[in-house]
Amino acid sequence: MLTAIKQLLFLRGHRLFLRPYELNIVGVRSKIRKANSFDDTIHVFYTDENGNWKIHSYTATTDPGTHWLQEPLNNNGAAILKTGQYIDSYQLGLHRGKYRALIQAKPVTVFRDNNTDSTIDLNPQHTETGMFGINIHRAAIQGTTSRVDAYSAGCQVFANAADFTVFINLCQIHKERYGNHFTYTLLDDVFQQQQAAA
Repeated sequence: MLTAIKQLLFLRGHRLFLRPYELNIVGVRSKIRKANSFDDTIHVFYTDENGNWKIHSYTATTDPGTHWLQEPLNNNGAAILKTGQYIDSYQLGLHRGKYRALIQAKPVTVFRDNNTDSTIDLNPQHTETGMFGINIHRAAIQGTTSRVDAYSAGCQVFANAADFTVFINLCQIHKERYGNHFTYTLLDDVFQQQQAAA
């Protein structure tokens, strides 16, 4: 899996970070795109002091839950992060002032789904770039959450609280070595097609 992700980053012209414990944070959006499900994956990989690659893969959602699809916070519609690489767009901070997470620090691009149904729509004619609070955080405070519901209004959200704790600890190591800036890359179902063909 790691080889396939690195190959796709190369094909897309995205950066790959190689220094020890410098995190590559890559979300993969499921081609199924079933609303309100944690059916996506966030992969975190890096090299150790000996140059060996390490990878952690976590169940997540890269889409808003049906709560915010049907009742968007923004008049233009619910935010759905567009695929791409967002260099240094995140930093460690407090999600909604409550707990440590990766919070948006630079503009990102989102699709706006404004028909208030429960279907995830990625309309290229309805995009917007800016500061929207598209954070990377967890769902419930403990255990594994099965439904997205109101946990995401467009954020990238971990289903399992323990997984998220491991992730934040890795982010702290990265911060101590390289500063408080993180790059997030979101890939679409092209990755899954490539994986199926391998």
